[in-house]
Amino acid sequence: MENKRINEVKEMLQKDLVETDDLKVLDDLRVKYLGKKGLITELNSEIKNVSNEEKKEFGMKVNELRKEFQDFYDKMKNKLDEEELNKRLESETIDISLSSTKVPLGAPNILEKVIEEVEEVFLSMGYDVVDGPEIEEDKYNFEMLNIPKGHPARDAQDTFYIEGEEILLRSQTSPVQVRTMLKGKGEVPIRMICPGKTYRRDDDDASHSHQFMQIEGLLVDKDISLSDLKGTMDILFKRLFGNDVETRFRPSYYQFTEPSVEVDITCVNCHGKGCNICKNTGWLTVVGAGMVHPNVLRMSGYDPEKWSGFAFGFGAERLAMLKYDIKDIRTFYNTDLRETSNFDREDEE
Repeated sequence: MENKRINEVKEMLQKDLVETDDLKVLDDLRVKYLGKKGLITELNSEIKNVSNEEKKEFGMKVNELRKEFQDFYDKMKNKLDEEELNKRLESETIDISLSSTKVPLGAPNILEKVIEEVEEVFLSMGYDVVDGPEIEEDKYNFEMLNIPKGHPARDAQDTFYIEGEEILLRSQTSPVQVRTMLKGKGEVPIRMICPGKTYRRDDDDASHSHQFMQIEGLLVDKDISLSDLKGTMDILFKRLFGNDVETRFRPSYYQFTEPSVEVDITCVNCHGKGCNICKNTGWLTVVGAGMVHPNVLRMSGYDPEKWSGFAFGFGAERLAMLKYDIKDIRTFYNTDLRETSNFDREDEE
């Protein structure tokens, strides 16, 4: 009786296999024979009702039937899949003679690119790139930089205060220099730069912004002089603007350096001949710098009789505007594609 049922299923299967001509029919057959209630599955469940003498033979025949279907199913499915793929390839041909569509690509932000170039220069000279909080304490932003309460320099920076007069948005990245010296606990050398956002109350226009990127640097060691600062600035600006760029110092005044200087470079537009950008002087002022004030060294744990150092600071936007001939500082923060597309072209060159 059991063998008869196996033969019936086998005859039905062979007939169905002949009529299989597409994937849907093939899948229906899989369900019909191997599904949860499929014919072969039911045969397999009937083995418990077969006598012990016939179980082995019955099981073998059911397994052979299952294998026969599975082999056919795999072979036929591969064949039908290939046929369907070929049909799709024939109907979905691509005309490669058509002109391609230009896909716009992004480019590095020019400001970030300049900052990375500056970092690479100083990293090659053994400096560390460090960071610090943008929400700062008054003592780090002013007092420990030799700018006590009531000093007129505080008014000039027009600071954003958050809590009374003690917590503020940093108006410069110099507090990071103080924090680095305090962390060093009198150990030398210290070589660091700190690129970061700074904030000052200002009216935004083509050359001013209430938020801007500043890069400040500090070196503290034994027998450091202005000539070391001059050589460092010379290396930096030659790397950024070319070997023909010259640097010069002019006396200035900052509360945290003594003596203080302003660093000029030969005009990147006229190369020193004189033009409207440099106001016909042939020079552009790019950096404020000087020797670290003895009071700053002393408050940060360094004996000014034993150690000396220089510090400098400049705006990253200022350098980027000079390097890439950008006329308006707001270009860095706006989303005008007519402007940012110029950045893409610069990278392609």
